[in-house]
Amino acid sequence: MAQQHDLFDDIIDISKSLDVLKDPLGGVTDALLGKPEAQTPEWNPADYKERPRFNAIPCLVCKSEKSTCRRCEEVCPVNAIEVDDGEVDISDACRKCGLCVPVCPTEAILSPRVQPKKIYDAVAKAATAHTTAYVTCTRALRRVPRENEVVIACVGDVTPEAWFAIMTDFPQVSVYLPLGICDKCRNAGGEEILGDAIATAEEWSGTGMGLEVEPRALVCQKRREYERKEFLDNIKRTTGLTVSKLNPAAAAVATVTQRLKEHNKKLSALERTLAQATGTTTQKRRRVLTQSRQLLLSTLQAHPKLAENIQITLPECDFSKCTMCGECVRVCPLHACDLVGAGRFALEPTYCVGCGLCAEVCPEHALTMATHEGTELVVPDPEAERKALEAAQAKKDAEKMKAEAKQKISKVLDQVEKLAD
Repeated sequence: MAQQHDLFDDIIDISKSLDVLKDPLGGVTDALLGKPEAQTPEWNPADYKERPRFNAIPCLVCKSEKSTCRRCEEVCPVNAIEVDDGEVDISDACRKCGLCVPVCPTEAILSPRVQPKKIYDAVAKAATAHTTAYVTCTRALRRVPRENEVVIACVGDVTPEAWFAIMTDFPQVSVYLPLGICDKCRNAGGEEILGDAIATAEEWSGTGMGLEVEPRALVCQKRREYERKEFLDNIKRTTGLTVSKLNPAAAAVATVTQRLKEHNKKLSALERTLAQATGTTTQKRRRVLTQSRQLLLSTLQAHPKLAENIQITLPECDFSKCTMCGECVRVCPLHACDLVGAGRFALEPTYCVGCGLCAEVCPEHALTMATHEGTELVVPDPEAERKALEAAQAKKDAEKMKAEAKQKISKVLDQVEKLAD
């Protein structure tokens, strides 16, 4: 049902078109209409780019010389990455496109600007407060982004897991990519990586991603409830008046910060749940959960039915060939596999990203990579289960009370009928 237009909406609309009233009325109108920006920011594409850093600890090549992984080297458009003798070197030729970051399965290539969690937070911030949000690159935009536009170095910098979480939680997000932009870009392969990532996310989520190619199609419109919330919060902050109490609809709307805090809290709770259940190996090694896998697991936890759309690649062990040498456990960068009991191979699928290194180093070829259903990635939510049990118990108690009341009423009616006779 549409929200009723009231006095607060009228004031907000007036404040947008009558900015000249801010100076004559001084501090009072500043409290009501907000203070003007002190300085207009300048467009600088370099502000959205960052040279990636390399972490040798989870790198497959550094873990074993048998690794055939060269994804970062192959995707680099300017050959700035060299993999040699179990080491990875990023030269000064790097143009900071960030494409090496999403292709690394163990997140050994680091770039804070294009971390999956950071991209999700930026999109969530824009999409929570606006009717539409856009993800784009510096070449496509070429101007200072508006509040609902998330700019990254290349549109190929987003992992399928991050797109999956974004598409599931915020269906009003679109990609802005004018025709011909990628054709002349030196980030060769960025458009192809974007297409593959979105295609995978669309298959997982069962929904489609919007695409805008015309600059005039971009709109920046805040959701009315958030405009009301910001307006009332501004009055409360500057005047001390709790006006929001007069408007329960606006007061009930969660702010952007609250939404992000709730998501971070959800990720932390998920990681604690996994840590308590399977967080360490028998050798007391702490398992590592990548950011992309965090987003995937948290989304599936909230929407478990979507797991049916997902297929994952995991190692399978032929125990007739396995000599229990432990080489697979030694090289696993995320400590997802283990030897349990008398040395039997075991795997925690929630942590395994299907890199295949364990299968490559197995001297007896006892491990092979096979496709599994995504249902193995659904992590039970203890809090949700507790609430469900409480709701079921409350329903059961209500039905019991209803039955008892009905029985008492029947007895009273029977007595009335006897008296009437």
